[in-house]
Amino acid sequence: MLEKQTLGFQTEVKEILNLMIHSLYSNKEIFLRELISNAADAADKLRFEAIAVPSLYENDTELSVQVDFDPKARIVTVTDNGIGMTRQEMIDNLGTIAKSGTREFLASLSQNAARDAKLIGQFGVGFYSSFIVADKVTVVSRKAGVAPEEAVRWESQGMGEFSVENTVKTTRGTEIILHLKEQESEFLDEWRLKTIIRKYSDHIPLPVIMKKKEKDKEENEIVNKATALWNLPKNEIKEEDYNEFYKYIAHDFEAPLLVMHNKVEGNQEYTNLLYIPARAPFDLYQRERHHGLKLYVKRVFIMDDVEQFLPFYLRFVKGVLDCNDLPLNVSREILQHNRQVESIKSGLTKRVLTTLEKIAQEEKEKYEIFWDQFGSVLKEGPVEDTQNRDLIIKLLRFSSTNSGDIKQRVSLDEYILRMKPQQKHIFYITADSFSAAEHSPQLEIFKKQGIEVLLLHDRVDEWLTMHVTEYQGKTWQSVSKGKLDLDEIGESKEEKEEQKKGEKEFKDLIASVKEALGERVQEVRISHRLTTSPACIVIEDHEMGLQMQRILQAAGQVVSQAKPILELNPSHPLVIQLNQQQADKEKLSNWSSVLLGQAILSEGGHLDDPSQFVQQLNKLLIK
Repeated sequence: MLEKQTLGFQTEVKEILNLMIHSLYSNKEIFLRELISNAADAADKLRFEAIAVPSLYENDTELSVQVDFDPKARIVTVTDNGIGMTRQEMIDNLGTIAKSGTREFLASLSQNAARDAKLIGQFGVGFYSSFIVADKVTVVSRKAGVAPEEAVRWESQGMGEFSVENTVKTTRGTEIILHLKEQESEFLDEWRLKTIIRKYSDHIPLPVIMKKKEKDKEENEIVNKATALWNLPKNEIKEEDYNEFYKYIAHDFEAPLLVMHNKVEGNQEYTNLLYIPARAPFDLYQRERHHGLKLYVKRVFIMDDVEQFLPFYLRFVKGVLDCNDLPLNVSREILQHNRQVESIKSGLTKRVLTTLEKIAQEEKEKYEIFWDQFGSVLKEGPVEDTQNRDLIIKLLRFSSTNSGDIKQRVSLDEYILRMKPQQKHIFYITADSFSAAEHSPQLEIFKKQGIEVLLLHDRVDEWLTMHVTEYQGKTWQSVSKGKLDLDEIGESKEEKEEQKKGEKEFKDLIASVKEALGERVQEVRISHRLTTSPACIVIEDHEMGLQMQRILQAAGQVVSQAKPILELNPSHPLVIQLNQQQADKEKLSNWSSVLLGQAILSEGGHLDDPSQFVQQLNKLLIK
């Protein structure tokens, strides 16, 4: 038998324990919900393992959770007869947090207790909530199928370390003993505990049992309804029932933003209860994060986080799927090559998208909340899901020059309705931020002519426009690529004549600036875009966008950089003066470099040699 070990908590666990104890003081009762939820998961895992190995039941197939309390000893005990844990699983599950992004999570925390409580709920650290009410926690567990003497005892006071040792336990499963703090006597009351169980765990598909004392007899009483919520008729379910069940499966503290409950009958029969959270989890963009639905087959739990029934761009959806006609011994490999799965996936995807479409039309404020949290993820959809591309594109929202406010967004249908009569394209600009896009010099002629331009500032936007090039017969056009169609932007005959005059008048300057800049630019030309700025850079239509180049470089990829085209504004005083002083070659060279540097910075780019740029600018300022 292994000796007793004393081990230190992972650093992140220490910080979370401290946060749990000090930030969740207003929500203490959730510890019981979290422990019962973990017990239900343990029962689900046993059911799944026992499909292949029935002996794991050890002649005890009635799965349940038992809640006991002892006022004299000041302990509350939560016991399950689920799958149980080995010694190493105890260390891994209770001593560390084996989740990526822990550091980012901790960095996102503030001193705002209410906000931090919500973040903790998304992180899913339910077991540690025990230390909100307990100054010592003891866990005794035996894995199903192992010998009684291989049971394990884990104990900690939630400070800096924990102990783990082998013990003897005749029954499988896990027993969690909470030694309550002096000020937490309220949880040593039968009525209080039953109220919490009914509030948070009424609809988990597992009975929660407490001992009921009548005279000198003790009887077991099932406190919760122990009925799978998704199998009940909708008219029997209250909003608070849906909300509490969501908190149970998602380990969230907030009510969900949207609920979708549906039963499909016919060739395929399945029931789904889907939720969209009110707030995005902190690790939403980490591809290795767990996501997906809880899968049941004929009310038998199969597995958690099943990814095969929803596309990756809908990874924020939580919920339960209960099928009637999938094999009980289903595996992830079978799920990946199963027509039934593809059919269900198609149905669920359509259900989510059509629900979002309805919300977008009828509850715009709610859709704004959804978009703030999950809009960037939904933008992955048109590329990933060509079958539903048009429907997803209808759901997309973008900032534009019409509003000047990052929160006031426009759909593509609304944009097309507002297009000028002569306009053929959906104009857009990509940038690192809303402010950079809104103030880009390349927008100047469009603002002057009253042509709306979409301001795309999410990292995914450049990728989106590379793959989605057309909508409702209108093609997308970046305002920072290629030459402008003067008829399309509505320039008058007089303005066109002025442009031709400028091209002739500044022909020699254009050649001199190109000579001064050499291989740093592909071309220098007179601009049709600028009205107030002296210069800007653009690239050819077929080239990769400058922002996408920067994104790929930041990801460590080698990118063949497109040489920019420098456009000069012939009406700007600086360009006019430069045209008049071409004879001073040194001055022309310095100004050419400064104008190119300014244009790159205005576009959100980075200079290859910022020090040289500053020196040239200082020389010109002194003169």
